[in-house]
Amino acid sequence: MTMAPEDHTQQIPQGGYYSQSAPPVPPAPPTPPLGEGSRPAPKRDNRFGQTVGVALLAAVLASGGTYAATQLGGQSTATGSTPAATATTNSNQNSSPTVVQGNASAPDWAAVSAAVSPSVVSIDVTTQQGSGAGSGVVFDKSGHILTNNHVVGDATGNGAITVTLSDGRTYGATIVGTDASTDLAVIKLTNGPGDLTPISLGNSETLKVGDPAMAVGNPLGLSGTVTTGIISALNRPVSTGTPSQSPFGQQQSSGDEVVTNAIQTSAAINPGNSGGALVNGKGELIGINSSIASLGQSSGGSQSGNIGIGFAIPVKEAKSIADQLIKSGKAEHSYLGVSTRDAVVSDGTAKRAGAQVVSVSPSTPAANAGLKNGDVIIAVDGQRIDSATALVAQIREMTVGDKATLTVIRGGARQDVPVTLAAKPSTSN
Repeated sequence: MTMAPEDHTQQIPQGGYYSQSAPPVPPAPPTPPLGEGSRPAPKRDNRFGQTVGVALLAAVLASGGTYAATQLGGQSTATGSTPAATATTNSNQNSSPTVVQGNASAPDWAAVSAAVSPSVVSIDVTTQQGSGAGSGVVFDKSGHILTNNHVVGDATGNGAITVTLSDGRTYGATIVGTDASTDLAVIKLTNGPGDLTPISLGNSETLKVGDPAMAVGNPLGLSGTVTTGIISALNRPVSTGTPSQSPFGQQQSSGDEVVTNAIQTSAAINPGNSGGALVNGKGELIGINSSIASLGQSSGGSQSGNIGIGFAIPVKEAKSIADQLIKSGKAEHSYLGVSTRDAVVSDGTAKRAGAQVVSVSPSTPAANAGLKNGDVIIAVDGQRIDSATALVAQIREMTVGDKATLTVIRGGARQDVPVTLAAKPSTSN
């Protein structure tokens, strides 16, 4: 969709976050793939002491504006060429309907859209630095909305948040809690209605590559936008840089690099979809859309929109963080207590990439488990680890108290090391 010349939405910088209300500006030179020109490229993970490997995809946060085809409030029904899918309401009537597909290999996306759309909202944020837009999902009947930290984080203390429901009703909202290291946040409607429809939660751990998926969100203010595709990959370690730079260019408090053990999808995700829903064929939430891959300047051009590679935070992690934010306004994270770097090690007659332990902090889960300097971690609970960033993503997805089995290569031989994860101290790197 080509925007008309009289449209006054500011041109989005490469990898942009927000559609900012401002007079038209002259075209600017290409900017770095992360942020609005001021955000650096992916940096060294301070806690694990390694640089993001070339095999990892740099991602840009997907809030703001973009061009998209939309379904603006229209609700259609199944057609004759595809076996009908019937929507059935959960027995407790506390969440959105789930969809029983008549043909699992050819999902009726109209039925899924009708079931899910009332549970997805549009979010507008206004601060002294500018304005922006994103998406969110209704988390409960109390009016809590789950979204991305980079959508609403700048409104803390000096901004206004407006939430528009799928039927057009608009409410103010306040921040309940934010978690920069996972890029998740919860806001709450002010005097919200009693007829909210929380989204049905799915199970991100049962997903398979090739499963159908639908993204629902608010790109460029075009609410009700739905796009479909498949699950392209699972457990994809994706870094979107440190959270110390806000979308508006102002400095925030320092924190860990945002690393996600992401769901990769071919469903089109564009700036403005941030915080929106990625759902399965039943209409159940399986992920919170958060970032998109960028071609970057090294590819001979710039591209800020969808290129068929989008990423979502798995619902298991999102729910865990949301529950904590609602309860206390903050979230705790699991950790190992090691610093690592990328390494390649011999595994029998083959070579294998992994995360090599550089140091082990005393009185940490890693120390208690007997990890040693020089160990190369190649798997966590059977999930392959091929870089230090992949290890960060895998551990961050787990919760405090989880037990895991690390597969390490020590002295040229494999061995399994059981470990129990603990809460990361606030002063840890």
